[in-house]
Amino acid sequence: MYEIFLDTETTGLSFKDGHKVVEIACIETKDLVPTGKIFHKLINPKRGMPEEAFKVHGFSQEFLSDKETFDRVADQFLNFIKNKKIIIHNASFDLSFLNGELESLKKEKINKKLVIDSLEIARNKFPGISNSLDALCKRFNVDLSRRTKHNALLDCELLREVYINLLDVKEPKLNLSNNISEININKAKDYSKIVVKISDIELKKHKNFLKAELKKNFY
Repeated sequence: MYEIFLDTETTGLSFKDGHKVVEIACIETKDLVPTGKIFHKLINPKRGMPEEAFKVHGFSQEFLSDKETFDRVADQFLNFIKNKKIIIHNASFDLSFLNGELESLKKEKINKKLVIDSLEIARNKFPGISNSLDALCKRFNVDLSRRTKHNALLDCELLREVYINLLDVKEPKLNLSNNISEININKAKDYSKIVVKISDIELKKHKNFLKAELKKNFY
């Protein structure tokens, strides 16, 4: 099964308020193991960058001005995620922007049935406490030292590690204890069936040996 870990950065909190996507990152995995394939684009939003958004990700309007616009990367993005399970942290946020951008281009929107929201999984597992990506990384001892700013590609890598921990993915253990016990019991049964017969001559020699040893040790 192929999965996509996906994250975006934007100019603000709401597509409906005129904010845009400025970064898309996707990491492809197979059974949660990276395949080495990634999709990563910085995008020119063709609008100003609010100070609050700049503080989060560090992308200025000037820096993004020579990057591709969303319409230039949309088809490549859709082909990359096609028919794959998509894992997003706080999926409603990213989907509102991506599907808003796709709808404005009259392109097929992302199918929500293919999307897994890791935030929902975390809230069910740890109710009543913070389940941000940062908080989950700290809870699962995932290294955050590289995360000085929000970065979609790095966040995808962190999300994969967090998601594995959320699912409690473990290698199957072989149950050998019962088999070992059974083997030992069978060996004991076989051993108990062996009866060694001693001849009269051997018994007499053994008695004479004991008398001699006792006399020698006593005196």
